[in-house]
Amino acid sequence: MTAPSESGQGAGDPAARVPDDQPVTEDGRRPGIRLAGRLETAAELVRQQRARVVLVSGDGHGASGDETAAMTAHLTEQLGVDPQRIVADPYGLDTYDSCRRAREVYGVERALIVTQSYHLSRAVTLCRQLGVDADGVPARCTGCGTGLLVEKSVRDYFASGKAAWDAIRNRPAAVDSPAHPGVTDALTD
Repeated sequence: MTAPSESGQGAGDPAARVPDDQPVTEDGRRPGIRLAGRLETAAELVRQQRARVVLVSGDGHGASGDETAAMTAHLTEQLGVDPQRIVADPYGLDTYDSCRRAREVYGVERALIVTQSYHLSRAVTLCRQLGVDADGVPARCTGCGTGLLVEKSVRDYFASGKAAWDAIRNRPAAVDSPAHPGVTDALTD
């Protein structure tokens, strides 16, 4: 997520949320090509002052490595985003968890969701259902040929059923965490 730079201060300012549905590279240290597109888009939002904070969300303890550390490193080292403007959620294990944790753990009230077009509608809808005033920003999709876009759209179609079921039953996040002031702190700097 990124936090748009609109009038007003504090936790109510939107955050840019960058969910991860694509693992990092095999070495676990760099984002894959689609995730890199999301990060580039989030960095542009920060440069354009449409966002003040980037909340990167993914599996910080998975078999593919620490996804949020790889995202943070890419944003800071490759894209020049100030590290104080990045907050990592290492327990955003799926889109539902990422949205729920953004609201409940990180206090995000408004957000720009940065993801590819095939994932955008579901991600924005879930965040809104979970109390985040969300808007979507389509990310670059370098290398996304027609076949991949069809595959990802079909996957997202079926994932929508799980997302709806999670929202209907008000599923708790997979990992329960206390409130984290990272987004609020970044917005007050």
